[in-house]
Amino acid sequence: MQAHFVQIEMTYDGQLRTTAKHGPSGNTLITDAPVDNHGRGESFSPTDLVATALGTCMATVMGILAERHAIDLRGMRVTVKKEMVQTPVRRIGRLTTEIHVPLPADHPHREMLERSVHSCPVHASLHPDVAKPVTFHWQESPSR
Repeated sequence: MQAHFVQIEMTYDGQLRTTAKHGPSGNTLITDAPVDNHGRGESFSPTDLVATALGTCMATVMGILAERHAIDLRGMRVTVKKEMVQTPVRRIGRLTTEIHVPLPADHPHREMLERSVHSCPVHASLHPDVAKPVTFHWQESPSR
């Protein structure tokens, strides 16, 4: 299998801020150092992007599986709480994820959908020392 490459270019804008450009689409995003690490906290920090990547990856993997089985997950909400640790070095220590699924708790594909999040490439790429607990909340969406 051939590797898939995506190029992302970053520029340092000064004052602990960067701009990243996604090669294929040309979309850009800005990062800013967090307040607790000498920054202004006016945008996502680099470690915030890791938490964002985890949550969006889990939602995407669930979405791929759901589409394959004609399951409508629109309105699903994912929240990731990032906790930093200081020792032995400053790093992400825990990414706690809560997934609110707009389906009933007795949905026939519940177990399959829950298992799918652990196949998310971001989840698999994170160091094993980073705790990654996931909690699901199943409920019928009021709009359905």
